Amino acid sequence: MKLMMIIVQDQDSYTLVDDLLEEGYRITKLSSTGGFLKSGNTTLLMGVDEERIPKAMEMIENHCKTREINTSYLTMNMPGDSYIPYPIQVTVGGATVFVMDVDQYIRI
Repeated sequence: MKLMMIIVQDQDSYTLVDDLLEEGYRITKLSSTGGFLKSGNTTLLMGVDEERIPKAMEMIENHCKTREINTSYLTMNMPGDSYIPYPIQVTVGGATVFVMDVDQYIRI
């Protein structure tokens, strides 16, 4: 048994969760926030048998694509100055997946 922790953007999570549930995966869904863009993320926790991990990874790859967005990064030139928005292009989306060993799994 493994624990998969999957962090995806909110907009990618809806169809991913639906498809994972259809395939019989059990999911705990948590709201989270990214540190850099301060945008909404979804963190999924799944207890998965080791042989089902490749199928889950395939589904995650199909639903969570990266994309480029333009955003403003606030910079301050001198102490006492106001913040100046500086436009930058960043890559968002995709997924961050952690797969961890589970010593014991109990379902009550």
